[in-house]
Amino acid sequence: MEGVGGDSMASSPVQQRANEAWRLYQYYLDKTTPHAVNRWIGTLVMAVIYFLRVYYVQGFYIISYALGIYVLNLLIGFLSPLVDPELDASSDGPTLPTKGSDEFRPFIRRLPEFKFWYSMTKAFFIAFVMTFFSFFDIPVFWPILLFYWIVLFFLTMRRQIAHMMKYKYIPFSLGKQKYGGKKGSSSNNSRAD
Repeated sequence: MEGVGGDSMASSPVQQRANEAWRLYQYYLDKTTPHAVNRWIGTLVMAVIYFLRVYYVQGFYIISYALGIYVLNLLIGFLSPLVDPELDASSDGPTLPTKGSDEFRPFIRRLPEFKFWYSMTKAFFIAFVMTFFSFFDIPVFWPILLFYWIVLFFLTMRRQIAHMMKYKYIPFSLGKQKYGGKKGSSSNNSRAD
């Protein structure tokens, strides 16, 4: 049966080139996975280039506002647990400990770090490309958009922080805790001699 399944002979040369390009793109994207700091530096450079472009052309504020709302949405997903204890208290899956006697369960994000980075990088790239098309430059009074975004950011973050405090979770890991113990007291005794 020709044409049934994923027979590569039946696909056109253009489709084969597109598949090769996609595989090569995916290969290099996979290679960036362990290099989180370098990925975020690249995204920061892209964001600076985007903001310089917007500042230079003095326009595309509505694109910047939409980008800001999208990044805020991604940030909320990054800071939120996979299973929200407020919505799903009777879940059989992993939940956050709410009492001191509860078993420790690691924090599992709703939006993993790699997907957060990848979505943010794509968003800045798309917004940058959109600044080259004049029909996206809708005239708006940008201070009102900026003020509204700042208010939205603070209200959303206040709600998110209150949620974190209520269910006692911290979405960041600062590494293994180090305890001073008796080592600090023995060094004080040796100084007294």
